[in-house]
Amino acid sequence: MVSRAESAAATRRALLDAAAGLLDVGGPEAVTLREVGARAGVSRGAPYRHFPDKDSLLTTVAAEALERLADEVHAVRTDPKVAADDTVHRGLAALMTIGRRQPHLYQLMFAAPAGDSAAIEAAEQAGDRAMGEFLAIVGDLVGAEHARRFGALLLTSAHGITDMAVSGHLAEGKWQVTAEDLVSTLVSMIDRQARLG
Repeated sequence: MVSRAESAAATRRALLDAAAGLLDVGGPEAVTLREVGARAGVSRGAPYRHFPDKDSLLTTVAAEALERLADEVHAVRTDPKVAADDTVHRGLAALMTIGRRQPHLYQLMFAAPAGDSAAIEAAEQAGDRAMGEFLAIVGDLVGAEHARRFGALLLTSAHGITDMAVSGHLAEGKWQVTAEDLVSTLVSMIDRQARLG
């Protein structure tokens, strides 16, 4: 027999999955607690027992995405078979894949969290963890003392590359370069700069 706690956890999971699906299809505007509940197959009032409002729900979806990203970067970072420059490239590729495949989620991950204090705190912690993992892989490449400067350069560049790819402005025929080529060039330049001091 399923316990009350297990049932509540399953309902919460169904609500989060439904919200993520709606977000992917139609952006934040498509996510309403009523539609999330309907898509999850729960009672009309169930979403409100788990999330006080839409912002809290969306912030929780973003926090989970940040946690998954942190897990992915951590797995690459701790793989002894992966070189430092390839680790940075893979970390950026993971981030950019979200941006290209799930642009609404990507924007939400980097927006200021909103909603109730618990959702905001969870999102901030997830963001800090993802940033910490990313700074660790950058530090492995350029040294801890330069990680923030080069990390900021890499992230802002990755955001710009992703935005251009999503908007169609990075068409391979136009620039004769792919997003992956640009990331590889950027990582190589930073590696070279770090070696020169």
